[in-house]
Amino acid sequence: MDVGVVLQCNPPASRVVELAKRAETLGFSHVWTFDSHLLWEEPYVIYSAILAETRRVIVGPMVTNPATRDWTVTASTFATLNEMYGNRTICGIGRGDSAVRTLNGKPTTLATLRESIGVIRELANSRSTSYEGRTLRFPWSQGSHLDVWVAAYGPKALALTGEVADGFILQLGDPEIASWMIARVRAAAEAAGRDPDSIKFCVAAPAYVTADDSPEALAAAREQCRWFGGMVGNHVADIVERYGTEGDVPAALTEYIAGRKSYDYNEHGRAGNSHTTFVPDEIVDRFCVIGTAETHVARLTELAKLGVDQFAVYLQHNNKSATLEAYGENVIPALRPQQIATAE
Repeated sequence: MDVGVVLQCNPPASRVVELAKRAETLGFSHVWTFDSHLLWEEPYVIYSAILAETRRVIVGPMVTNPATRDWTVTASTFATLNEMYGNRTICGIGRGDSAVRTLNGKPTTLATLRESIGVIRELANSRSTSYEGRTLRFPWSQGSHLDVWVAAYGPKALALTGEVADGFILQLGDPEIASWMIARVRAAAEAAGRDPDSIKFCVAAPAYVTADDSPEALAAAREQCRWFGGMVGNHVADIVERYGTEGDVPAALTEYIAGRKSYDYNEHGRAGNSHTTFVPDEIVDRFCVIGTAETHVARLTELAKLGVDQFAVYLQHNNKSATLEAYGENVIPALRPQQIATAE
C-alpha cells in the first residue's frame, strides 16, 4: 500500500513545500492538497515548487472540480508540470464542494463531471479531444501522462467512477463503508466492460498518532479530527437529500448527520471548528485513524485487504510533524512486503 499526505495551502507556502519535502524523505508516495482558491493559496503554483524540490512524490489536488477552472486550462497546467518535472502529477476531481459553495455556487452535475474528466484526461495525456464543438490538442505536449481519480460517495457517482475513472477517492477511513463503495465501483466497471482491477482505490482520512491509548490521549486526538465528520457530512447531506435514509446507501454513512444543523465554510477543514459538535466520538473513530502507530498499521492492513492501494493522511491537526515522523519510522515500513537479503 502506498501512503500519501493531504495538505492545505495555508501561508506561508514555503511551509507547505517543506512538509512535502519531509513527507518524501519519510517514504510518502503522494502529496495532495485541497483546491479551494478562496479559502487557501493557489495549489498549482505550490505544486511547481514542490516538484522542483523533490524527486519522486506525485502531486495533485484532492480534489479539484469542473466549475471553478476551464477544463482546458486545468489540462494545460498538468501537461506543463509533467513536461517540466517528468510525469509526477495526478488529478483528483469531484463535483465541487468548498470551492464552489463559498462563491454561492452548487456542485456540478454528474454529466458535467463525466465530460470534464474526458477533456482533462485526453488533453493532459497528449491526445486530442472534442470540446465546445472543436477538436483540440496541445501541439507542444508529447508524452504527458495524467491519471484522473474521482472522489465519490453516492450510488450514481460511484457508478460513474467505475465507468470512467482511473482511480476512486473515498474520503473516510471506515472499512465497512469502504468495502461497500469499492464493491459498487468494481461492479460498475465490470458492467461497463472494464477490468475492475485496473482501477486504483485511495482512502483518505485524518490520521493522528498518539504516544499511547490512554483515554486522555485519544480524547485530545478526537477533538483535533472531529472537523472531518463535519466535512464528510456535507456530502452525506446531499446524498440523503437525493436518496433518503431508507435507500441503498449504508446507514453507517447516513445516520450520524441527523443532528447536523449548518456548516460554516469559513472554518472548513479546520481543527476545533465550532459547527461539528453533532459528530459523535464513534464517527470520529470510524472515519479517522487515531491511536498508536500499531493501531494505524492494523487499520491500514485491514483496508489493504479490501483492495485499497493508497491511504492518504489528512494532516489538518496540531500533531503534523510527529504524525509524519511516526508514519515514516513505524507505519510505512510495516506496510511494505518483507524482503530477506539471503536465502538457502
